[in-house]
Amino acid sequence: MTVVFSHRGAHLHERENTLGAFRAAVALGVRGVELDVRKTLDGALIVHHDPTIGHRAIAHTNARDLPAYVPSLEEALAVLADVGVNVEIKNRKDSSEPTYDESGTLVREVLDVVHDARTDLSIGISCFDLATCAHARTYDPTMNVAWLVRKGMLSEALEQAHALALSAVNPHFSMMTRASQQLAGELNMSLNVWTVNEPKDITEMAALGVASIITDQPALALALLARESL
Repeated sequence: MTVVFSHRGAHLHERENTLGAFRAAVALGVRGVELDVRKTLDGALIVHHDPTIGHRAIAHTNARDLPAYVPSLEEALAVLADVGVNVEIKNRKDSSEPTYDESGTLVREVLDVVHDARTDLSIGISCFDLATCAHARTYDPTMNVAWLVRKGMLSEALEQAHALALSAVNPHFSMMTRASQQLAGELNMSLNVWTVNEPKDITEMAALGVASIITDQPALALALLARESL
């Protein structure tokens, strides 16, 4: 059964990736929330999507100098204690990113916080960087680990992820086909699609049987999936 994950919380009415957005998502009745985690200059793990806030690079800024609305990962997980959480680790070799951790230190620190907060299987991590996903799998063989992908052949991504014993691939929804869903089932892997906002796309992804839909429109997705289940 396809479930709904609220992308960066319920951010149509609250600032995204904030405790207010997370509380609003829980109040809607979603099964989970997707959020983004970054590391500050002084080693704090905070929740924010972009690498910068204003003109400040988060990686070059101490946590105390960030705006008060930016929560720590610990604070976010506490608010989301009763729902699933997809923790996206922002770590990529990309010109838009001021830093890149190839050592695996970042993912280990994130997993340590996750372990302290939750022990159930409704929490997982994801990343666009396959090496980071591999570090996560090595550090914790039981954690739900998903590789985020946005282009290419989804079948090839599934095979690569399966070879690394990952739990899932999280593709952009435009990559999805019935054949890829079938392959995921054969490999005992999940497909969690993002960012699905249009009614026709939400219903199509649910009809394909994806594990979860990550959406900016959680109320709409919940209503559509409830109607489809009647």
